[in-house]
Amino acid sequence: MKVTPLPEVRPTGRRRHVAIGTFDGVHVGHREVIDGADTVVTFEPHPLAVLRPDKLPRLITPFPIKRDLIASLGVEELVVIPFDREFSRHPAEQFVQEELIGKLQAERVSVGENFHFGRDQGGTPEMLSSYDEFETRVVPMVEVDGERVSSTRIRKLICEDGDMAAAGRLLGAPYLFEGTVVEGDKRGRELGMPTANIVPDAKFVAPANGVYAAVANDRSAAVNVGVRPTFDSDRGVLVEAYLLDFSGDLYGQTLRVAFMERLRGEKRFDSVDDLVAQMHRDVDRAREITSATFPRR
Repeated sequence: MKVTPLPEVRPTGRRRHVAIGTFDGVHVGHREVIDGADTVVTFEPHPLAVLRPDKLPRLITPFPIKRDLIASLGVEELVVIPFDREFSRHPAEQFVQEELIGKLQAERVSVGENFHFGRDQGGTPEMLSSYDEFETRVVPMVEVDGERVSSTRIRKLICEDGDMAAAGRLLGAPYLFEGTVVEGDKRGRELGMPTANIVPDAKFVAPANGVYAAVANDRSAAVNVGVRPTFDSDRGVLVEAYLLDFSGDLYGQTLRVAFMERLRGEKRFDSVDDLVAQMHRDVDRAREITSATFPRR
Protein backbone atom coordinates (compact mmCIF):
# COMPACT_ATOMS: atom_id res chain seq x y z
CA MET A 1 0.00 0.00 0.00
CA LYS A 2 1.27 3.43 -0.92
CA VAL A 3 1.28 6.06 1.86
CA THR A 4 1.02 9.64 0.58
CA PRO A 5 0.86 12.89 2.58
CA LEU A 6 -2.04 14.98 1.28
CA PRO A 7 0.19 17.83 0.00
CA GLU A 8 1.91 15.34 -2.33
CA VAL A 9 -1.29 13.98 -3.89
CA ARG A 10 -1.62 14.83 -7.56
CA PRO A 11 -4.46 14.10 -10.01
CA THR A 12 -3.64 10.97 -11.97
CA GLY A 13 -6.74 10.59 -14.12
CA ARG A 14 -7.79 7.63 -11.97
CA ARG A 15 -11.19 8.03 -10.33
CA ARG A 16 -10.73 6.96 -6.74
CA HIS A 17 -13.14 5.25 -4.38
CA VAL A 18 -12.34 7.15 -1.18
CA ALA A 19 -13.08 6.35 2.48
CA ILE A 20 -12.54 9.18 5.00
CA GLY A 21 -12.21 9.01 8.78
CA THR A 22 -9.92 9.04 11.79
CA PHE A 23 -10.27 5.24 12.04
CA ASP A 24 -8.78 4.85 15.53
CA GLY A 25 -8.72 1.11 16.13
CA VAL A 26 -9.81 0.25 12.57
CA HIS A 27 -12.76 -1.57 14.15
CA VAL A 28 -15.57 -3.39 12.33
CA GLY A 29 -17.50 -0.15 11.82
CA HIS A 30 -14.46 1.46 10.20
CA ARG A 31 -13.93 -1.65 8.12
CA GLU A 32 -17.46 -1.30 6.76
CA VAL A 33 -16.70 2.30 5.75
CA ILE A 34 -13.45 1.20 4.09
CA ASP A 35 -15.03 -1.78 2.31
CA GLY A 36 -14.75 -1.29 -1.45
CA ALA A 37 -12.46 1.74 -1.20
CA ASP A 38 -9.14 1.77 -2.98
CA THR A 39 -8.04 4.96 -1.19
CA VAL A 40 -8.34 5.82 2.51
CA VAL A 41 -7.97 9.39 3.79
CA THR A 42 -7.10 9.84 7.46
CA PHE A 43 -5.61 12.42 9.82
CA GLU A 44 -2.32 12.51 11.71
CA PRO A 45 -2.26 13.51 14.46
CA HIS A 46 -5.82 12.92 15.65
CA PRO A 47 -7.74 16.22 15.21
CA LEU A 48 -8.58 16.40 18.93
CA ALA A 49 -4.86 16.37 19.75
CA VAL A 50 -4.68 19.76 18.01
CA LEU A 51 -8.09 21.29 18.70
CA ARG A 52 -9.02 19.93 22.15
CA PRO A 53 -6.11 18.03 23.68
CA ASP A 54 -7.93 18.02 27.03
CA LYS A 55 -10.71 15.98 25.38
CA LEU A 56 -8.44 13.52 23.57
CA PRO A 57 -8.90 9.99 24.92
CA ARG A 58 -6.10 7.48 24.91
CA LEU A 59 -5.94 6.18 21.36
CA ILE A 60 -6.30 2.53 20.46
CA THR A 61 -3.85 2.43 17.56
CA PRO A 62 -0.59 4.28 16.99
CA PHE A 63 -0.19 5.32 13.37
CA PRO A 64 2.10 2.39 12.32
CA ILE A 65 -0.53 -0.12 13.50
CA LYS A 66 -3.38 1.84 11.91
CA ARG A 67 -1.43 1.97 8.65
CA ASP A 68 -0.80 -1.78 8.65
CA LEU A 69 -4.39 -2.65 9.55
CA ILE A 70 -5.70 -0.51 6.71
CA ALA A 71 -3.20 -2.11 4.33
CA SER A 72 -4.45 -5.55 5.38
CA LEU A 73 -7.89 -4.63 4.02
CA GLY A 74 -6.58 -4.46 0.45
CA VAL A 75 -6.45 -0.66 0.23
CA GLU A 76 -4.13 0.62 -2.50
CA GLU A 77 -3.33 4.08 -1.12
CA LEU A 78 -3.42 5.74 2.29
CA VAL A 79 -3.60 9.53 2.07
CA VAL A 80 -2.49 11.17 5.31
CA ILE A 81 -3.64 14.69 6.17
CA PRO A 82 -1.04 16.43 8.40
CA PHE A 83 -3.62 17.93 10.73
CA ASP A 84 -2.84 21.33 12.23
CA ARG A 85 -4.73 24.48 13.15
CA GLU A 86 -4.31 25.97 9.70
CA PHE A 87 -5.92 22.95 8.08
CA SER A 88 -8.71 22.98 10.68
CA ARG A 89 -9.71 26.47 9.48
CA HIS A 90 -10.45 25.27 5.94
CA PRO A 91 -14.18 25.31 5.19
CA ALA A 92 -15.68 21.93 4.39
CA GLU A 93 -16.56 23.15 0.89
CA GLN A 94 -12.90 23.96 0.23
CA PHE A 95 -11.85 20.45 1.24
CA VAL A 96 -14.44 18.91 -1.07
CA GLN A 97 -13.55 21.07 -4.06
CA GLU A 98 -9.76 21.10 -3.72
CA GLU A 99 -9.03 17.68 -2.24
CA LEU A 100 -11.87 15.27 -3.03
CA ILE A 101 -12.78 16.59 -6.47
CA GLY A 102 -9.54 18.29 -7.48
CA LYS A 103 -6.68 16.13 -6.23
CA LEU A 104 -8.30 12.77 -5.56
CA GLN A 105 -10.81 12.93 -8.41
CA ALA A 106 -13.20 10.94 -6.25
CA GLU A 107 -15.81 8.81 -7.97
CA ARG A 108 -17.25 7.57 -4.68
CA VAL A 109 -16.82 8.86 -1.12
CA SER A 110 -17.59 6.63 1.86
CA VAL A 111 -18.05 7.97 5.41
CA GLY A 112 -19.68 6.92 8.66
CA GLU A 113 -23.03 8.40 9.58
CA ASN A 114 -21.51 10.45 12.41
CA PHE A 115 -18.53 11.82 10.44
CA HIS A 116 -17.94 15.59 10.46
CA PHE A 117 -15.12 17.62 8.95
CA GLY A 118 -14.01 21.14 8.08
CA ARG A 119 -14.19 24.42 9.95
CA ASP A 120 -16.72 24.29 12.80
CA GLN A 121 -17.43 20.71 11.65
CA GLY A 122 -19.49 22.12 8.82
CA GLY A 123 -18.99 19.07 6.64
CA THR A 124 -21.55 16.31 7.12
CA PRO A 125 -22.64 13.19 5.25
CA GLU A 126 -25.69 15.14 4.06
CA MET A 127 -23.46 17.91 2.70
CA LEU A 128 -21.32 15.37 0.83
CA SER A 129 -24.45 13.81 -0.63
CA SER A 130 -25.37 17.14 -2.21
CA TYR A 131 -22.46 16.92 -4.68
CA ASP A 132 -23.08 15.41 -8.12
CA GLU A 133 -19.36 15.00 -8.90
CA PHE A 134 -19.18 11.80 -6.86
CA GLU A 135 -21.43 9.21 -5.26
CA THR A 136 -21.65 9.41 -1.46
CA ARG A 137 -21.94 6.23 0.60
CA VAL A 138 -23.03 6.82 4.20
CA VAL A 139 -22.45 3.82 6.45
CA PRO A 140 -24.74 3.36 9.49
CA MET A 141 -23.28 2.46 12.88
CA VAL A 142 -22.43 -1.24 13.10
CA GLU A 143 -23.69 -3.39 15.98
CA VAL A 144 -21.96 -6.37 17.59
CA ASP A 145 -23.54 -8.40 20.39
CA GLY A 146 -26.56 -6.10 20.26
CA GLU A 147 -24.62 -2.89 20.93
CA ARG A 148 -23.16 -0.21 18.69
CA VAL A 149 -19.46 -0.55 18.03
CA SER A 150 -17.46 2.47 19.17
CA SER A 151 -13.89 3.27 20.10
CA THR A 152 -15.15 4.18 23.59
CA ARG A 153 -16.64 0.73 24.10
CA ILE A 154 -13.44 -0.93 22.84
CA ARG A 155 -11.26 1.16 25.17
CA LYS A 156 -13.28 -0.03 28.17
CA LEU A 157 -12.99 -3.68 27.14
CA ILE A 158 -9.21 -3.35 26.80
CA CYS A 159 -8.28 -1.01 29.67
CA GLU A 160 -10.86 -1.83 32.34
CA ASP A 161 -12.08 -5.35 31.62
CA GLY A 162 -9.08 -6.92 29.90
CA ASP A 163 -11.61 -8.76 27.74
CA MET A 164 -9.51 -9.29 24.64
CA ALA A 165 -11.89 -11.80 23.10
CA ALA A 166 -14.74 -9.26 23.15
CA ALA A 167 -12.45 -6.44 22.03
CA GLY A 168 -11.28 -8.59 19.13
CA ARG A 169 -14.86 -9.16 18.01
CA LEU A 170 -15.43 -5.42 17.87
CA LEU A 171 -12.10 -4.70 16.24
CA GLY A 172 -12.44 -7.47 13.67
CA ALA A 173 -8.96 -8.73 14.63
CA PRO A 174 -6.94 -9.16 17.84
CA TYR A 175 -6.04 -5.97 19.67
CA LEU A 176 -2.51 -4.91 18.72
CA PHE A 177 -0.04 -3.22 21.06
CA GLU A 178 3.54 -2.25 20.31
CA GLY A 179 6.51 -0.56 21.90
CA THR A 180 10.27 -0.56 22.20
CA VAL A 181 11.82 -3.31 24.32
CA VAL A 182 13.66 -1.88 27.34
CA GLU A 183 15.88 -3.43 29.98
CA GLY A 184 13.95 -4.78 32.95
CA ASP A 185 14.87 -6.19 36.36
CA LYS A 186 15.86 -9.51 34.74
CA ARG A 187 13.69 -11.43 37.23
CA GLY A 188 12.11 -13.39 34.40
CA ARG A 189 15.55 -14.56 33.32
CA GLU A 190 16.35 -15.59 36.91
CA LEU A 191 13.11 -17.58 36.99
CA GLY A 192 13.85 -19.32 33.70
CA MET A 193 11.42 -17.26 31.61
CA PRO A 194 13.18 -14.19 30.20
CA THR A 195 10.75 -11.50 29.09
CA ALA A 196 10.79 -8.63 26.62
CA ASN A 197 9.67 -5.57 28.56
CA ILE A 198 7.80 -2.51 27.28
CA VAL A 199 6.81 0.63 29.17
CA PRO A 200 3.30 1.56 27.93
CA ASP A 201 2.95 4.95 26.27
CA ALA A 202 0.41 6.99 28.22
CA LYS A 203 -1.06 8.38 24.98
CA PHE A 204 -2.38 4.96 24.00
CA VAL A 205 -4.57 2.32 25.62
CA ALA A 206 -2.94 -0.61 27.39
CA PRO A 207 -4.51 -3.84 28.65
CA ALA A 208 -5.86 -4.08 32.18
CA ASN A 209 -3.41 -5.65 34.59
CA GLY A 210 -3.31 -9.41 34.24
CA VAL A 211 -1.82 -12.30 32.28
CA TYR A 212 -2.71 -12.91 28.64
CA ALA A 213 -2.27 -15.40 25.85
CA ALA A 214 -0.82 -13.45 22.96
CA VAL A 215 1.29 -13.48 19.84
CA ALA A 216 4.43 -11.34 19.87
CA ASN A 217 6.29 -10.77 16.61
CA ASP A 218 4.51 -13.84 15.17
CA ARG A 219 5.43 -16.09 18.10
CA SER A 220 3.15 -17.53 20.76
CA ALA A 221 3.63 -15.65 24.02
CA ALA A 222 2.46 -15.34 27.61
CA VAL A 223 2.24 -11.67 28.57
CA ASN A 224 1.99 -10.10 32.01
CA VAL A 225 0.71 -6.55 32.32
CA GLY A 226 1.12 -4.96 35.71
CA VAL A 227 3.36 -4.02 38.62
CA ARG A 228 4.73 -7.45 39.70
CA PRO A 229 3.24 -7.42 43.24
CA THR A 230 5.13 -10.53 44.40
CA PHE A 231 8.39 -8.54 44.22
CA ASP A 232 7.13 -5.15 45.48
CA SER A 233 8.52 -3.52 42.34
CA ASP A 234 8.43 0.26 42.15
CA ARG A 235 8.96 0.53 38.40
CA GLY A 236 5.29 1.05 37.57
CA VAL A 237 3.29 -0.83 34.95
CA LEU A 238 5.24 -2.94 32.48
CA VAL A 239 4.14 -5.16 29.62
CA GLU A 240 6.32 -8.27 29.94
CA ALA A 241 6.19 -10.75 27.06
CA TYR A 242 7.64 -14.24 27.34
CA LEU A 243 8.05 -15.49 23.77
CA LEU A 244 7.69 -19.25 23.71
CA ASP A 245 10.56 -21.29 22.22
CA PHE A 246 12.61 -18.16 21.56
CA SER A 247 16.09 -17.12 22.56
CA GLY A 248 17.74 -13.90 21.56
CA ASP A 249 18.23 -10.25 22.40
CA LEU A 250 15.29 -7.92 21.64
CA TYR A 251 16.54 -4.81 23.45
CA GLY A 252 15.85 -1.66 21.45
CA GLN A 253 13.63 -3.46 18.96
CA THR A 254 9.94 -2.80 18.35
CA LEU A 255 7.76 -5.60 19.65
CA ARG A 256 4.20 -5.91 18.34
CA VAL A 257 1.84 -7.95 20.51
CA ALA A 258 -1.54 -9.33 19.46
CA PHE A 259 -3.58 -10.00 22.61
CA MET A 260 -5.81 -13.04 22.24
CA GLU A 261 -7.34 -13.89 25.62
CA ARG A 262 -7.02 -12.94 29.30
CA LEU A 263 -5.87 -15.89 31.40
CA ARG A 264 -6.17 -14.38 34.88
CA GLY A 265 -5.79 -11.23 36.90
CA GLU A 266 -2.52 -10.11 38.42
CA LYS A 267 -1.97 -11.40 41.96
CA ARG A 268 0.61 -11.52 44.71
CA PHE A 269 1.99 -15.01 45.45
CA ASP A 270 3.14 -16.21 48.87
CA SER A 271 6.40 -17.55 47.45
CA VAL A 272 8.52 -17.42 44.33
CA ASP A 273 7.98 -21.18 43.90
CA ASP A 274 4.21 -20.62 43.78
CA LEU A 275 4.71 -17.86 41.21
CA VAL A 276 6.92 -20.03 39.01
CA ALA A 277 4.43 -22.90 39.11
CA GLN A 278 1.64 -20.55 38.01
CA MET A 279 3.85 -19.07 35.28
CA HIS A 280 4.34 -22.55 33.82
CA ARG A 281 0.57 -23.11 33.86
CA ASP A 282 0.09 -19.74 32.14
CA VAL A 283 2.60 -20.64 29.45
CA ASP A 284 0.94 -24.00 28.79
CA ARG A 285 -2.44 -22.32 28.48
CA ALA A 286 -1.07 -19.58 26.22
CA ARG A 287 0.46 -22.20 23.95
CA GLU A 288 -2.84 -24.07 23.79
CA ILE A 289 -4.81 -20.94 22.88
CA THR A 290 -2.41 -19.65 20.23
CA SER A 291 -1.13 -22.89 18.70
CA ALA A 292 -4.04 -23.36 16.28
CA THR A 293 -3.28 -20.10 14.51
CA PHE A 294 0.42 -19.89 15.25
CA PRO A 295 1.91 -23.39 15.33
CA ARG A 296 4.88 -24.08 17.55
CA ARG A 297 8.10 -22.81 16.05
